[in-house]
Amino acid sequence: MAVMVDALVTLIVVLACLGALGALAAARVVKQYERGVVFRLGRLRSDIRGPGFTMITPVVDRLQKVNMQIVTMPVPAQEGITRDNVTVRVDAVVYFKVVDPAEALIAVEDYRFAVSQMAQTSLRSIIGKSDLDDLLSNREKLNQGLELMIDSPAVGWGVHIDRVEIKDVSLPETMKRSMARQAEADRERRARVINADAELQASRKLADAAAQMADTPSALQLRLLQTVMAVAAEKNSTLVLPIPVELLRFLERGAQEIPAAARAEGGTEGGAPAAGPATAPEREAAPAQPAQPARQAMPTLTEREPEPHAVDR
Repeated sequence: MAVMVDALVTLIVVLACLGALGALAAARVVKQYERGVVFRLGRLRSDIRGPGFTMITPVVDRLQKVNMQIVTMPVPAQEGITRDNVTVRVDAVVYFKVVDPAEALIAVEDYRFAVSQMAQTSLRSIIGKSDLDDLLSNREKLNQGLELMIDSPAVGWGVHIDRVEIKDVSLPETMKRSMARQAEADRERRARVINADAELQASRKLADAAAQMADTPSALQLRLLQTVMAVAAEKNSTLVLPIPVELLRFLERGAQEIPAAARAEGGTEGGAPAAGPATAPEREAAPAQPAQPARQAMPTLTEREPEPHAVDR
């Protein structure tokens, strides 16, 4: 009797251990960002296990977990020739996630590798269809086109392409130098146009100022004095100013008139008899003497000396 009891206890203990081991083998924990796909004897079960604790049939069932997070996959740099015959290297990054865990496991062997290869081929295709200017300045449109090219076959794999971004465009050194020269020439052209426009506006203002000074000649002398004061205030140096030709002519005429006036005054003070009225023959014989012009007040620098005129006989 005691032997039977011992055997029964042993059996119960063995069964309990086997049950515990079976429970441990059937117990599974699915994380919040995962989904569980169950295969029973190689066939897909329709129920997708959500996050938390779940049980499967040991030996019969096999649970495979699929990550539902957004995956960031860098695309290796692809070298290609653009539509305008420029060799470039372009790399990108793809953001995608699994929306159907069963299709991601059944429709394709490795959905990550499939998405990577599709991204590389699509990137080379985009390079061949685009111009260099589009790759450098119109990337939003290229990103959308690249996203559509990758997302079309990925939908059948249970994968959704969230977005695609072109990271960098590498150009040859010769192209970089050419673009630098082009940009420099464009900046120089714009600078010349701006300078020419400024010269045109300045010339119009100077023309207006010249017309205003022509009406008031004294303004030109005032402007000259203002310029001299400005130059003298900035730099202490010797200034050489041109003398107007009118002033030189005035001084020359004044030097010629002063001795003639002195001789005329000396003859009058010496008591020379005044000449009486001359007869007609004497007037015809005597040569006509030009009348001495009266001394005038000294003109200003802006006034012009009147030209001498001949005296009527």
